[in-house]
Amino acid sequence: MDKRMHELLASQAAAVEERLRKTLGASVFDTWLKTLSVGGFKDGILTLFLPTNFFCSYIARNFSEEITQAWQRENPSVVSVKFEVGSPAFAAPAEEKPDLPPPAAPVVLSPETEKDALSAALDPRFTFDNFVVGTPNEFAYAAARRVAESDDVSFNPLYLYSSAGLGKTHLMHSIAWYIREHNPSRRVVYLSAEKFMYLFIRAIRYKDTLSFKEELRNVDVLMIDDVQFLIGKESTQDEFFHTFNALVGSGRQIVLSADKPPVNLEGIEERLKTRLGSGLVADIHPTTYELRLGILESKAQNLGIYVPQDVISFLAEKITASVRELEGALLRVAAHVQLMGGEVTLERTCDILRDILSVLDRRVTIEEIQRKVAEHYNIRLSEMMSKRRERSVARPRQIAMFLAKNLTTKSLPDIGRAFNRDHTTVLHGIKAVEELREKDSAFKEETEALRRMLSV
Repeated sequence: MDKRMHELLASQAAAVEERLRKTLGASVFDTWLKTLSVGGFKDGILTLFLPTNFFCSYIARNFSEEITQAWQRENPSVVSVKFEVGSPAFAAPAEEKPDLPPPAAPVVLSPETEKDALSAALDPRFTFDNFVVGTPNEFAYAAARRVAESDDVSFNPLYLYSSAGLGKTHLMHSIAWYIREHNPSRRVVYLSAEKFMYLFIRAIRYKDTLSFKEELRNVDVLMIDDVQFLIGKESTQDEFFHTFNALVGSGRQIVLSADKPPVNLEGIEERLKTRLGSGLVADIHPTTYELRLGILESKAQNLGIYVPQDVISFLAEKITASVRELEGALLRVAAHVQLMGGEVTLERTCDILRDILSVLDRRVTIEEIQRKVAEHYNIRLSEMMSKRRERSVARPRQIAMFLAKNLTTKSLPDIGRAFNRDHTTVLHGIKAVEELREKDSAFKEETEALRRMLSV
């Protein structure tokens, strides 16, 4: 690899680092991924260097999907990633480079079982056996199992949606792994929306669109992850629309995921929205305390470490935003214990995660907002999610929506799900509160007092 190519990859690596920090959290990144460096790039395979064999195997086992997707979003020509022991290329002039031991056998993120070059790599951790089922995700799980186990499903497409880190990608990979194991004659292709766009644009560039269309339209199961990234890409949307129709028309299965329901995808053509919502739309709700307990217990068992119940309960209570963040915290504790020795205790867990916990202590949740507002206006918490429209209930509900929008990072669809409403109702409630605040200074002071109470 020449120096110009390395400099290009190095500049992309900075963006990848920022993406991984946001996805996994700064603490997880600094513990495990900070030592990653670009090694080389050839035939779509990106080599990343790490200082030890332990880091190579551990990162490949636990962060494969996140690293691969981050690189593919920054550089769609990356097909797969492998790890090797080594030091950064061009770190010093050639004559000054120290001798390195022979690199260990690389750990390739794209498993040997991958049978279709068109498909993106599948994460071996993401199977149905490793998916913890609870009330927030049981409907989506049942729908995914039905698609995986049956050649003739009554709904097509299956459309999964939720906030980031709640299990959409896990279910999609699980479907692919199950079909490949139990019905290997069926051709399954899994792609991110960005990879689909890249392949389509490349086919146009090389005047090979016919082959691209034929290849995609001859799969048995096509899975596209994060379809919201098709927003604004008119030519790609058009190709996807025709591919969609061709596959459904020939009885092939489509599975899609996004961060919001089809009707709320802004920048997507209406005809495509209609197609996306024409099958089964299944959402995954935010995790409950009980589900988080189950996830932590399952993860600890897979890691092969003993985690006391008080530690599991503490993490389940504190870390509520996403499954990815929850598992990342447990991974960090496990890594610290494995590297430094000793046992997992609540005191040690708090010390290892003190930076995360200090941020979480200042984070307000929608559940907390609902509870505080309900207490303030002397209504039942359940009425925040009820259909009652009396002013004595509707006004506090709108205030809670307003505070949720201003005190959390949740999207309107996320807030709507928490209140059993759609995003348009949430937007209407927020605007109603904003208008009333402008007209009524006493009301404004009342809402500001609630905001201060929740921000402490």
